[in-house]
Amino acid sequence: MMGSMSKEDNHDFAAKHGPHERPDPEIAAAIRRRIEGKRLPCAVAFAVAEALGVSPAEVGRSADLIGCRMTKCQLGLFGYAPEKKIVKPKPPQDPALAAALNDAAPGGRLSCKKAWELAARFGVRKMTVSGACEALGLKIKPCQLGAF
Repeated sequence: MMGSMSKEDNHDFAAKHGPHERPDPEIAAAIRRRIEGKRLPCAVAFAVAEALGVSPAEVGRSADLIGCRMTKCQLGLFGYAPEKKIVKPKPPQDPALAAALNDAAPGGRLSCKKAWELAARFGVRKMTVSGACEALGLKIKPCQLGAF
């Protein structure tokens, strides 16, 4: 198992950006102050974005460029050990939530941002929305941080 962790930690996240891309210095500094090893939890990335008044995507881009791995997705979709994904399918209890999810997911795909918006609108946890998506066969993509 150690070998796979080490391989994951050595992933070149910057490769998905252009070779001349550089992290924003202010964002990179804020990330480095709050980083856990080379891991940046989703909630911390969002806190950095809010504190600096920048988009989550800008924080995700800078994190990639300084070699950070995003962890602990607030929707439970990535960044947990050892399973990586912790969300489990759970049919929505509220038929209105199910209808809203299906309506908001053209082609069976719901954005992370829309998932968060629906969680707030229905007063449920983000994991409730992602579990409902799993049960309904909806994929959550793209990630607000650019992780997927």
